[in-house]
Amino acid sequence: GSQALLALRWELLLCSRQCCPVCLAPWLSLSLLWALAGCDSGFGKQAACHLDSMGFKVFASVLDLQSAGAKELRQRCSPSLTLLQMDLTKPEDIRKAQQLVQPQTASAGLWGLVNNAGFDDTIADAELSPLCKFRTCMDVNFFGTLELTKALLPLLRSARGRIVTVSSPAGDMPYPCLAAYGASKAALTLLMDTFRSELEPWGVKVSVILPGYFKTGTSCNPAYWHEKKEQLLASLPADLLQAYGEEYIHEINKQFVKFMKTANEDLSLVVNSITDALISASPAARYYPGAGMWLIYFIHHYLPSIIRDLFLKAFFINQKLPRALQPKQQNALHTPAQDLALLDVSRDCGGQVSSRRSTDLLTG
Repeated sequence: GSQALLALRWELLLCSRQCCPVCLAPWLSLSLLWALAGCDSGFGKQAACHLDSMGFKVFASVLDLQSAGAKELRQRCSPSLTLLQMDLTKPEDIRKAQQLVQPQTASAGLWGLVNNAGFDDTIADAELSPLCKFRTCMDVNFFGTLELTKALLPLLRSARGRIVTVSSPAGDMPYPCLAAYGASKAALTLLMDTFRSELEPWGVKVSVILPGYFKTGTSCNPAYWHEKKEQLLASLPADLLQAYGEEYIHEINKQFVKFMKTANEDLSLVVNSITDALISASPAARYYPGAGMWLIYFIHHYLPSIIRDLFLKAFFINQKLPRALQPKQQNALHTPAQDLALLDVSRDCGGQVSSRRSTDLLTG
């Protein structure tokens, strides 16, 4: 509202667009930077369009400037929107983005940065998740976001601006089979809480958004998760596959795909949270957009951990007993020879990432 905009203490100018009666001065910039798939899809694309319609100058990052999402942004948004090509895992891309944004915001600084990294392509127990998947999640969701934030902090400090970061409830609670993703988001949330305290004297406000279950990117694509499941099965050592059982991993994948069918296709709750964190006079430290999120956090903070764990298993993934823990008559249906026939060689990721798409599981 106009009261919130006045609190920014910048000159307000009349805007000719019907969608918004007032806008910030034209040199006030908002940077929307999304890791990997960027503003090609999901929260990033919707937020870029919404903020552009409000009269902000938006810098929106995309992984591919010729992607369908990038073309849609060019069509839907005003000429003032600037598209940046950036892979958050590449320091040279971050430097290029900084060099492009800095001269355009030199006089007043940068008002806002929206961090929106959300990579995960493994749904499995921590023991079953290859180490390279933990490293990739940390590289994208934590280190890439940290490097980008540090690169733009001088501009944000000069404007006494805002940092808005989309994290995940999986970084606060032990969601089954999301260890790699959750660990990276836990580190990200703590980092932003630290930034909030440290940047307060500079007048920079920091908010974290913890969305519920929204349909973004490939998060609700059964074919995508089937492919990732097969890649995981092919990478597991034979003894580990024998201990858990191939059917164990199939069941986890089945439950996850079923759960994601309940994801909300309306992204406006998250976009509204991002907007409020950017323009409110007193933005919240944390936002919880999504149905049922307050109930989940009430259970997490005020009830015994065993109740929280039972709740997460009941509404997310409830792992069955691994093969080695099942009664022997059930184990007799499977033999080590069958498992060894599946995997004659134990493979790992070799430090290579097979996919760099953004899945936004519980964020974005």
